[in-house]
Amino acid sequence: MNGLLLNLLLAFAWAAMTGDFSFMSFATGAVLGFFALWISQPLTGIDAMYFKRFWRSVYLALFFIWELLLSSVKVAWDVIRPVPQNKPALIEVPLTVKSDFEILLLTNLISLTPGTLSVDVTEDRETLIVHAMFGDDAEEITRDIKTGFERLIMGVFEK
Repeated sequence: MNGLLLNLLLAFAWAAMTGDFSFMSFATGAVLGFFALWISQPLTGIDAMYFKRFWRSVYLALFFIWELLLSSVKVAWDVIRPVPQNKPALIEVPLTVKSDFEILLLTNLISLTPGTLSVDVTEDRETLIVHAMFGDDAEEITRDIKTGFERLIMGVFEK
């Protein structure tokens, strides 16, 4: 059985047993269910990749929050400076991710981060065009995207 489906069933069972169908009750049931499945993995036969993907997803979310905080401070600081230091540029980032969902997730994470905006994906799906507020060093921005968001997304969806 699918690990995620089984985890959701355990969360629902927890909420039903406690008689509380609030978000916190489901969240508690999901956490307890996850650890129960992790401990009983040899008995349930759930693929270990489910647990790896979960931890990688958590790491991706934490990485996004960190990047969000850093870029928010950088943009805010530039806005309140008497002489702004931004040098906007369009940057072409070669894509390693291939599936529609991976490209969608990457473009959304880039666009949600202040100071960057995904403009377009080329028709051959090989290049992402990004508008960067601080586009002084295109190679550094490309490297940051490829070693940051793109690498983590590929880790989450690895087969």
